[in-house]
Amino acid sequence: MMKEHATLVKSLKLPQVVFMGLAWMTPMIYFTVYGVAFEAANGQMAAAYIAAFLAIFFTAYSYSKMVKAYPISGSAYTYTKNSIHPKAGFLVGWALLIDYVFSPIIAILTFGIFMNTEFPAVPIYVWIIIMNFILAVVNILGIKSAARISGISVLFQIGFILLFCVLVAKDILTGGNESSSIFSFASFFSVESSTSAVFSGAAVICFCFLGFDAVTTMADETVDAQKTIPKAIFWIIFIAAALYISISYLTQIAYPNFTFTNPDNAAYSLVHLIGGNLLSSLFIMVLIVATFTQGLSSMTSVSRFLYALGRESILPKKLFTSIHPKYKTPVANIIFVAVISLSAIFINLSTAVLFVSFGALTAFFFVNISVIAHFFIKLKKRSPKETLLFLIFPLIGASFIGWLLTLLDSTTLKFGITWIVIGFVYMFFKTKWSKAMERKITLSTNTQMKLEKHVR
Repeated sequence: MMKEHATLVKSLKLPQVVFMGLAWMTPMIYFTVYGVAFEAANGQMAAAYIAAFLAIFFTAYSYSKMVKAYPISGSAYTYTKNSIHPKAGFLVGWALLIDYVFSPIIAILTFGIFMNTEFPAVPIYVWIIIMNFILAVVNILGIKSAARISGISVLFQIGFILLFCVLVAKDILTGGNESSSIFSFASFFSVESSTSAVFSGAAVICFCFLGFDAVTTMADETVDAQKTIPKAIFWIIFIAAALYISISYLTQIAYPNFTFTNPDNAAYSLVHLIGGNLLSSLFIMVLIVATFTQGLSSMTSVSRFLYALGRESILPKKLFTSIHPKYKTPVANIIFVAVISLSAIFINLSTAVLFVSFGALTAFFFVNISVIAHFFIKLKKRSPKETLLFLIFPLIGASFIGWLLTLLDSTTLKFGITWIVIGFVYMFFKTKWSKAMERKITLSTNTQMKLEKHVR
């Protein structure tokens, strides 16, 4: 039985928040996008990852400042609403909703594809249903259970990446590759590369860092969220950058002339080249585990985001703010997400990715603008140092994210704009209905008071 007075419990500490964020981000995503990123960056992966990290750093900085100002669940919606305007906040939350809702769909669908590859006799939809059920159960049992599983998965992923780097380094040192020195600037600067290629690669690679923002949705369940969440954000992006840049650096030195025919399985070809069948099998296994925990973490995030929207009455409050008295989790939200995630049986993976990209970048842009609105304009923090921190930094972040938005294809932008228009219509009718209800309540109250006065 649900009770509305039950609340979320602050139980997460810094390591758990970091692991949840890394699980959402999925360090193994490096290999998933390897082929596409390699082509976009013209092979200059290390330089492209450095450029992407620097770009994401400014947005991560903006998130760290806003979560200190508003240490509650709601992420970009809460920051925009309180810093800019409630209507702007509503539309940002509406855009972010598709990011969070479609994230578990992507993970569940990818898991089904991987498992079907390993076990062709079992249809993809069976794996989708099984994973969806398990994700819902683990999330219902409590966020600490999800954090524990996410931590184990992240350690597996980091372990594989470190093993991969060791094998490549060994290959370099023993001369079993195309290079003989482990120290080289060629991975970062090359006369054959161009700045445009590096930034084109960075535009693709930025999506490998998506997920650091998801931990802001867990503020209501994090101990000392004002300090813990900002630290977690920077730990997440620094760990990810260190892993991504290390792999890129070593592989470029070891195999400067590495080529492939199909970008989709380029990473598998690279792994097989380095470690043969054994490392390739381990690679697939770790990818499956990583995809599972990405789904787990993303379902946790979206259920908490729905809780925040329910608390603000953007979504039906009675349904989306109910907390289970025993498990202290938003069970109704989790079940709601699980039902929607069954659409992974029918939806196309690329379509889901398009929705996530639009929602995430829109939220990133407005979080940067929120820093300017809150600190520089409202609080008038305008000393030379504060101007740098609260105007220049977020402007750099907003400019780069805005540029990335323009790089999205026309289909993505049409989907995104259509979704925003639906949000406008929903907000318009919801506002009219709320005002009508307020007038009805006021009229009823006045009538009651007149009757009581007449009786007296």
